Amino acid sequence: MNSESEATPPPAVTADQLKEAYKAFKKRLKLTQLDADSRLGVGPLSGGAGWGVTGIIPPQQFPTAVWEELVRQGKLRRQGGGLYSLSQP
Repeated sequence: MNSESEATPPPAVTADQLKEAYKAFKKRLKLTQLDADSRLGVGPLSGGAGWGVTGIIPPQQFPTAVWEELVRQGKLRRQGGGLYSLSQP
């Protein structure tokens, strides 16, 4: 019983998908950072310190294979727990 679905490798990630996913990731990270920075202190003893958002859960409209390929290319870094961050130059 050799079906074609078992023998066919998963579809490759296209360059356009990678480009769109990377752009969407950067936009979401920027918005998350702006949202966190716009809060004027969480409590009376916070001193107004920033949150320091460095990693986010990537947009779900792209498959995991896209994010793993971006990690392999060195554009993103895995932080654990499903979080990814931009790779430092």
